[in-house]
Amino acid sequence: MELYNSIIEKIDGMLGSTQPKRYDYDPNKCWEDVGGNQLIMMKESAYELGGDGKPAVNYACVTSGDYADKDEILVYGKDLDQINGSASFARIVVIKVDILNGEGEEDTEPLFRAIQDIDFVKYHVYPKGYMIRSSSDSYREQVRVSKDAVRKGISFEKVGNSYISQYKKNPSVKAVKVIFVTADDADYAGMRSDAKKTRDITLTLSKILEGMSTDCHSCNLREICDEVEGLKELHFGKEKKEFKG
Repeated sequence: MELYNSIIEKIDGMLGSTQPKRYDYDPNKCWEDVGGNQLIMMKESAYELGGDGKPAVNYACVTSGDYADKDEILVYGKDLDQINGSASFARIVVIKVDILNGEGEEDTEPLFRAIQDIDFVKYHVYPKGYMIRSSSDSYREQVRVSKDAVRKGISFEKVGNSYISQYKKNPSVKAVKVIFVTADDADYAGMRSDAKKTRDITLTLSKILEGMSTDCHSCNLREICDEVEGLKELHFGKEKKEFKG
C-alpha cells in the first residue's frame, strides 16, 4: 500500500524544531477508557487542545513500507501535564499493514476494508477525562482535558498506548506510530492540507472499488488520481480484472 507514502514522507518536516519524546508501546500503560462518549463541562476542564480557534488536526496514513517499523508514541511539544491553556494540536498516525492474497500480492478490497476499520478506531477510544470532538469534514480533532485527569497523571504516552491497543486488534496491522504535536512552530496548515489529501485518497479508493467510470475527462476525482501515484493504475487494473472475469 503505497498510496499515502508521499504524505507520510512530508510528516517529519512539519512537526516543528523540538526534539520529540519517544515511548515504546506498552499495553499495560494504557489510560483508563470509559467505553463511550463523555461530557466534560467547562468548569471541570483544565484546557482544550484546539480551543479558542487554535489548529486541531487529525489524520491517519496506511502503508506497507517501513515508515512505521515498531509500535511507538512520539510527542512534539508540551505534554498534557505541561499545558496551561488552549494549545494548538495535531494527532497523526502512521500504520503499517500487510494484506496479501494467495499470489503474494496486496488484495485491494480487504485492504480497503482494513483502512475503513482503522479510520473507525478514532471513534472507539474514550480516555477518561479526555473528551474528543472530531469533524471529518474539517479534519479537526479538538480535545477537552479535565482537571481531574491532569491531577491523576494523564499523558500523551498513556493516551497513545490506548490508541495503539485499539489499532492492534486488527490482525492486518503490523506496527503503529502515533504522533502528538503541540509545538508552537509546527506547520498545522500543512498538516491540515495533508489531512484533506488523505481523506480524498480514501474517498477515491472507495469510488474505484464501487466501480466508478473510467472516463477520466468526466470524473470529478481526476485531480487526486493524477496527483497520487498508483490510484489510476489501481483503477484501470481493477477494470481489466472485471472485464476478464
